[in-house]
Amino acid sequence: MATLHIEHAVTDFASWKEAYDAFADSRKSAGVSSERVRRPVGQPNHVMIDLDFDSVGPAKGFLEFLETQVWPSGSHMSGATRAVILADLDESP
Repeated sequence: MATLHIEHAVTDFASWKEAYDAFADSRKSAGVSSERVRRPVGQPNHVMIDLDFDSVGPAKGFLEFLETQVWPSGSHMSGATRAVILADLDESP
């Protein structure tokens, strides 16, 4: 299993969440098996997203999609985005 972990600030959480939800089919098509959206306590305009995949390959593909198709618009995002793919210890990166 692999997890695409993403963190970034948002200008308005409700608007960002609406935009995030609009990509549900894209996440499903890319192989996301489960997802978690969280915010640090006391930081309502910061999101942390974990998208789980069966393996590293689909996670890399979805990250590329985000970097080339979604994030350039910058809609509802502010500041730098941090994204990292985490692999289980028994899976080759």
